[in-house]
Amino acid sequence: MDELLSGSEALHNLTFILGFGGLSFIVAMIFAPIFIRFLERNRLGQQIRDSSVDGKISTIFRELHLKKSGTPTMGGVVIWGTVVAMVLLSFIPQKLGITTNSLWSRAETYIPLFTLVAAGLLGMLDDWWNIRGVGKEKGLKVRPKLIWLTVFAAAGAWWFFTKLGCLDGVADACLIHLPRLGDFNIGWWYIPLFILVIISSANAVNITDGLDGLAGGLLAIAFGGFGVIAFFQGMFLLATLCAAIVGAVVAFLWWNVPPAKFFMGDTGSYSLGATLGVIAMLTDSIVPLIFIAAIFILETLSVIIQLVSKKFFGKKVFLIAPLHHHFEKLGWPEHQIVMRFWLVGGVLAGLGLILGIVGMGN
Repeated sequence: MDELLSGSEALHNLTFILGFGGLSFIVAMIFAPIFIRFLERNRLGQQIRDSSVDGKISTIFRELHLKKSGTPTMGGVVIWGTVVAMVLLSFIPQKLGITTNSLWSRAETYIPLFTLVAAGLLGMLDDWWNIRGVGKEKGLKVRPKLIWLTVFAAAGAWWFFTKLGCLDGVADACLIHLPRLGDFNIGWWYIPLFILVIISSANAVNITDGLDGLAGGLLAIAFGGFGVIAFFQGMFLLATLCAAIVGAVVAFLWWNVPPAKFFMGDTGSYSLGATLGVIAMLTDSIVPLIFIAAIFILETLSVIIQLVSKKFFGKKVFLIAPLHHHFEKLGWPEHQIVMRFWLVGGVLAGLGLILGIVGMGN
């Protein structure tokens, strides 16, 4: 670690990382208002859903959010589109000899970039169907979304297993690190674990994306945390990719904080959620992920608890799930919920970051 944090090489890496993060912010800030005008001009606005996860009429949700109907959506395109642009732009300094690397790296960025775009396109289709009011659920049904997310996650797991050397039984790709307990080689079990983490992460972010600025702020914190972990592990290109995502997310937040000019949409929540899970696997940080993504996990648990309680006991635990809507129904102002969730999420992410750095190799 001392070698990593000393000398001109470390300064060069930090400049590269922060430079691309800042450039990503600038590009997204320029692109966002143009995209918002495009969405408004073509009336590509969010349709408020009629039914909840259990298929029943979502009366409370419509009462709380009907005023947001028609707000432009698919803002996630600005985020992952900017990140893709950063990857393409990274070839310029490489060609000029300023740096020896671009952001296109087999070992560090292939899988996150594939996931970011693939899940983003799936979410974009879901958003398009929502805008057009296709189907009873105003969007793709849960089952086809789950199937396609599984396919994408399985493709990523296959890449880990076959292209990063996991099949030889000794590579780090097959190992799961538990701080203070050590490394465990789980062999083929790595594949279902990888799929579970990616699907869970994608859906958790999607569930949390329900208030202006909520998911965006938490995602900026989470990717920032994993960027630091990747840096300390010597994965500088992955750290740079995380910085580019943070820059784009912060620019998105500029237009998404209450009252939102546009929403992230499923194209943003699915792409960023799935990518967050992939980066956690790449950095062997499943335990830190539990803390860094704690709010996303709590939001998902609130939905599961609500569904189980209603099905088996016939009553609600929360006024409405997920958790942020429960506080909204209690009368908390939207901005207050968002900022308090950011604060709690930031503190827990800090604990996860400490665990991820201090726990390396222990």
